[in-house]
Amino acid sequence: MNSIIGIISRKENNKYYVKEEVVNMILKYKSIPIIINSNNEESIDLCDGIIFPGGDDIEENDIKLIRIIHEKDIPCLGICLGMQEMGYAFNGHFNKISNYNHLKQNKYVHEVKINKKSKLYGILNKEVIKVNSRHKDYLIDTDLFITGVSDVIESIEDTSKNFFIGVQWHPESMLDYDLDSNLLIEEFIKQCHNYKLTKNI
Repeated sequence: MNSIIGIISRKENNKYYVKEEVVNMILKYKSIPIIINSNNEESIDLCDGIIFPGGDDIEENDIKLIRIIHEKDIPCLGICLGMQEMGYAFNGHFNKISNYNHLKQNKYVHEVKINKKSKLYGILNKEVIKVNSRHKDYLIDTDLFITGVSDVIESIEDTSKNFFIGVQWHPESMLDYDLDSNLLIEEFIKQCHNYKLTKNI
């Protein structure tokens, strides 16, 4: 059976939504996307993995949910705001960005240097990658392992977990042209499948 991937919904103008690109990313890898609200803690038990996607503002319910997911070792991928929330959940702080080079729609905007001791490096097998970038805030610090940097923190993880990785860029927007993005999502889906098999034993 295909893995069930929960996507945390985002709120805008009193409506909850998820972006089509994130849904299509899950469908591309033959998994089943479901939209969940972080107010509904019980819904995570339906999922084999969770994605915290991009958005506008950190939600306290998301922070609570991230800590629960971390404790249960459910595969978790944070994208943009989702990465910032993961960092914030573990004593992180963030600030408004002043460098508008991070707010462009180009296919590639800047490079990210990857720590060779990270799981991310193990997935990509590269010390430097190119990424897109469209975020208004940035993570200043966190107790999680900071694994990728440009002039700001670009990726974080907990290496003691099967997959607990956050990235500041948007791999869901790069799947048509970027191998690294595909490798990252493939590994996430793989770990979701492994988690599914384990929890059904």
